[in-house]
Amino acid sequence: MIDQIIHYFSTIPSLHRALILAGGISIFWLVESAIPLFSFSYHKWKHAGVNLFFTFTTILVNFALAFLLVKAGDYVVQHRFGLLYLTQLPNWLFMIAGLLLLDLVGAWFIHYIEHKVKWMWKFHMVHHADTHVDTTTANRHHPGESVFRFVFTMIGVLLLGTPIWLVMMYQSLSVVLTQFNHANIRLPEKLDKAISWVLVSPNMHKVHHHYKRPETDTNYGNIFSIWDRLFGTYHYTPMDQIKFGLDVLDNNADENMSYQLGIPFNKNISTDR
Repeated sequence: MIDQIIHYFSTIPSLHRALILAGGISIFWLVESAIPLFSFSYHKWKHAGVNLFFTFTTILVNFALAFLLVKAGDYVVQHRFGLLYLTQLPNWLFMIAGLLLLDLVGAWFIHYIEHKVKWMWKFHMVHHADTHVDTTTANRHHPGESVFRFVFTMIGVLLLGTPIWLVMMYQSLSVVLTQFNHANIRLPEKLDKAISWVLVSPNMHKVHHHYKRPETDTNYGNIFSIWDRLFGTYHYTPMDQIKFGLDVLDNNADENMSYQLGIPFNKNISTDR
């Protein structure tokens, strides 16, 4: 079974990756329409258009730089270079450890840094600017931020020694789980809390999208919730107290493309953390 998984992600067609992205958005779009957490009074298709534009720019950045990931993955396998090769691990444990550590380096850590480094935070603001967080918000990243995240994925590959099949597996899981935890879905509270002990649940991530601190600077997780719990950045706030957006932005401009693209370069926007 593990060998079949490795083979699949070693040769995963681009079409399958596109179907995972589009399929996840479609499924969670339908689910959040049926059981919404918040009743937004917004034009869902117009809102999706802005977020899908940023999804497209994210795809372009990753596609343009993908050859670097492939070369890095081939290098670490050929030279058995990286933390995962310090001891001989069975394939199933190698896979789990690799997914956990890629999530730490390539998602949690860069996300944490983006909230602490002012000039990086201004790029990340575009993601937080959405005042109607739903499944399409998942890939709402300024092109500059997409580059940051790619660089840290590369660092993860080189530091850990993750082969390209594991990177493809991680990215596929990341797309679906990010769409899930951004989705405007109302789950039974006990179920959401149970999920949040292992994975980042919708309610857990909604806290991160609250419009002001301290909530904004908590719950950085992407797939696994373990890192927030381990590093003391986990936080719980009841959903009826959550308000989306950012207190330093014009929240009426969350669907204004020129405003959003210009946020990192707008000197009038405060970066005080």
